[in-house]
Amino acid sequence: MPLAVQSAALPSGAPAAAAPVTGPPVALACLTAGKTKLVERDEELASLDRLLADSLAGRGRVALVSGPVTSGKTELLQTFMERSTPSGPLVLSATCARGEHVFPLAVLSQLVLNGALPSDVRRPVTRLLDKAASAISASGAESGTAHLALAQALQGLCLALLELAEDTPLLMTVDDIHLADPASLEGLLYLVRRLRSARVLMVLTENAHLRPGNSPLRVELLRQLHCERITVGPLSRRGIAQLLGERHGHLTAWRLAAPVLAISGGNPLLVRALLEGSSWRSHTGDIVPGPAFGQALLSCLHHCETALLHPARALAVLGSCATPAAIAQLIGADVSVAVRALEAMNAAGLLDDGRFRHPAARAAVLKDLSPEHRRDLHVRAAPMLYDQGAPGEVVARHLLAGSLPARDQWAVPLLRQTARQAMMDNDVELAVDCLRLAHRSCADVADRAAIRAGLAQAEWRTSPSAAARHLGPLCEAMRAGHLGHRDISALIRQLIWHGHVDDAVAALDRMRTAPAGQHVEADAELHGTELWLVCSHPPLARRRHQPAMAAMAAKQQDTLVTLKMAPWTQSASALATVLARGHDSEAISRAEQVLQNARLDDEPPWAPEAALLALMVLIYTDRGDTAGPWCDRLTAEARTHGAVAWQAIFTGARAEIALRQGDLPTALARATSALDMMSPSSWGVNIAQPLSCAILASTRMGRYEEAGSYLARPVPDAMFRTRFGLHYLHARGEHYLAGDRHHAALADFLTCGELMRTWGLDTPGLVPWRTSAAQAWLRLGNRDQARQMVNDQLSRLGTDRSRARGLSLRLLANCSEPRLRPQVLTEAIDILEDRADRYELAHALADLGGAYRLLGKHRRARMMVRRAWHVAKECEAAPLFQELLPDPPDAHRTAQAGSETSRRIAALSDAERRVAALAVAGHTNREIAGKLFITASTVEQHLTRVYRKLDVKHRKDLPASLHPDMEHTP
Repeated sequence: MPLAVQSAALPSGAPAAAAPVTGPPVALACLTAGKTKLVERDEELASLDRLLADSLAGRGRVALVSGPVTSGKTELLQTFMERSTPSGPLVLSATCARGEHVFPLAVLSQLVLNGALPSDVRRPVTRLLDKAASAISASGAESGTAHLALAQALQGLCLALLELAEDTPLLMTVDDIHLADPASLEGLLYLVRRLRSARVLMVLTENAHLRPGNSPLRVELLRQLHCERITVGPLSRRGIAQLLGERHGHLTAWRLAAPVLAISGGNPLLVRALLEGSSWRSHTGDIVPGPAFGQALLSCLHHCETALLHPARALAVLGSCATPAAIAQLIGADVSVAVRALEAMNAAGLLDDGRFRHPAARAAVLKDLSPEHRRDLHVRAAPMLYDQGAPGEVVARHLLAGSLPARDQWAVPLLRQTARQAMMDNDVELAVDCLRLAHRSCADVADRAAIRAGLAQAEWRTSPSAAARHLGPLCEAMRAGHLGHRDISALIRQLIWHGHVDDAVAALDRMRTAPAGQHVEADAELHGTELWLVCSHPPLARRRHQPAMAAMAAKQQDTLVTLKMAPWTQSASALATVLARGHDSEAISRAEQVLQNARLDDEPPWAPEAALLALMVLIYTDRGDTAGPWCDRLTAEARTHGAVAWQAIFTGARAEIALRQGDLPTALARATSALDMMSPSSWGVNIAQPLSCAILASTRMGRYEEAGSYLARPVPDAMFRTRFGLHYLHARGEHYLAGDRHHAALADFLTCGELMRTWGLDTPGLVPWRTSAAQAWLRLGNRDQARQMVNDQLSRLGTDRSRARGLSLRLLANCSEPRLRPQVLTEAIDILEDRADRYELAHALADLGGAYRLLGKHRRARMMVRRAWHVAKECEAAPLFQELLPDPPDAHRTAQAGSETSRRIAALSDAERRVAALAVAGHTNREIAGKLFITASTVEQHLTRVYRKLDVKHRKDLPASLHPDMEHTP
């Protein structure tokens, strides 16, 4: 129980104040070492002492000690007997047991055979009792012979004991009198009626609530004036604190007492079990019950056998749906039996208002059941609760616990509905379990196929490789005509994911040959699938050369297309348009709309791919700053939903965003994290996406061996017929280029180009294969071929200020005369700054520095090289920043320039210096505004004043000494 529960005002005598208790968990076993004294039983002992004093004075007394099961009655009785011995009474004791109630006079025999009874009294009485017991066993309790023998035995016993009491006071105790045999009960009542003037105290204990309130024994006893009832209740918080106080400080004992009371209900047996085998989280005040607690609880239940044990088991199985009527029906008893059992367990502290006080209690009861018995209870509970209108999930969980195929007609639909709801509630495990049982229980072939399709889609969320085992049976069901259009569409995605292209083609043919116009939703599903193929697996697309037309068709689709299909079709259409045309404002707008409404728990199960396709639209159109937050949100949502596959996919997409922003460490970390989330077999052909990011990022960071290890990983051949394979080929080409394998690199780049042209997806936003090929041609010394590649790229881009244009301009400058390079590189730098690609910005700055050096403008050259060094350092592009070492300085000229620059920098305000420093580091105006929590307009105003004070015209002319890490410059 949390400490907050203990914050109520303390009763008198409790510690007055306390600071929060902190520290590691405390083992409670150390708190109760040794024998624990009896607490909170002073009033009961005083009553027994008074009754003993009356009996010693010749006024016979009877005490009926009543209380719930294991409430400490026996301990009270033992303590009283021990403290009464010095007073001189002769103690005759007996303990009843449930198994002995079939033996006549068993309890009276225990009393008589007590070693303290004189032999001259014991022998004759024993003979009488044996004779009566034999008569009852031989002829039955109702026979005349048995009545006569019993009467003689009881008369002899009574006379002998009363005569003995005249000389020696007697203390007769019988524990658990409610378990005594009928003949012994009759004999005890016979004695009770005759000891009113004898020096005899009879103390009987009974468990309350286990028998009807007006049992013959209790009625007869309580109508006797010399009989008194003593009630024993559970321990209070103060009593529990007393138990703890001997071994702990009073303050800690008082704090511990509250959670102990909450879990045990004050039942002494449970209290001691908690204190002996549990641990205490002192920083929260919680008790973690140990094994001893469960064992003690079971001891309480088994002590009463069927009276409490069977109802407690039913309660544990039924959980929150347990009612007296349900418990009674489950155990096959009358409702009154269940009510009485619940009352008894409530009184004993085992339950709190008919519910287990702690999950450990219910777990112990369930564990005590044999697997067969537990399964049987769940099997019987499911239809009972269904008939009572219990929630579907509750009924489904009982069906699952029964682990047998469900035969009722309502079971399979209920399991399927529960699975759908579980998917929406992020409980993939429950959904999978329900669908597995539904599949085992379903007899209809078509329904079994649909259930298997749903099962494959549910399992895919956590393990695509595990879901792959369903592909063969699903293909057979598809060929037999047992799958619907939506299930076939999902099957196509899974088949392609795992590289089963031939089976995917067969499924596509079945969708394509279905009569058009008969089912609007089927037509829409086919249309969405075709669009998805255009932008993800182009060789399989029917109209792969006309993605723009496909996008137009998507917009003109029949208005009856369901809203659940709209996001999928919308994002696939937008991506197909972008891959065919490049930048398209309407496509970007549609993608953002999909992301605004995206939910990973929407139906159909592949709906998250609509969000993924929309993300790729933003990524391929250089909107990484917008795509990043969306991707982070989707990744977090996938993690919350337990959708491991989608979490890995979105993490890989985040790596792609970081890579295009030049954030190499983040790109590598996200890519490796994505790869670690799933096995290669689970990644299927899509492994190319995170793998290409890892290869490219590690290559650009100079980790060539690590990049080589990623390249050495086996990949499926089908991957090279997908959009993801283009990324892999490009990354491999970059790695080859960095390792001076120029021809191999050029081959990969040209292969990319050939595939993209063939597929009708020749847009540099996807893969900038022309600029990469131009780099390879330059390394091979073929400047003309490089220039042709770059010019071809620029002609396709037009005037769009895309990241691809920035890359192309940088390469164009390298193909141009030195005097033309600064102007071209300046435009490239402005574009790359605007598109926030710091890695390519560092290269452009370095190239501009080299151009200035060739033109003899050494001051500007050094300034650009320093800026390039800092940007490359931030990217951790080790090969680049290690090459960008400053030229040997001219001491006089450097000192003079440095002095003048320092004077001008000193004139800047703090705000202007912060803005200028971030600008030198390569941040865009928008990024500077975000970092400094100011508006973009304020950034522009600060930069204008900075330019004027430093006498420069452009951002690229800002002195590198403004960089915040300038002191680390080599």
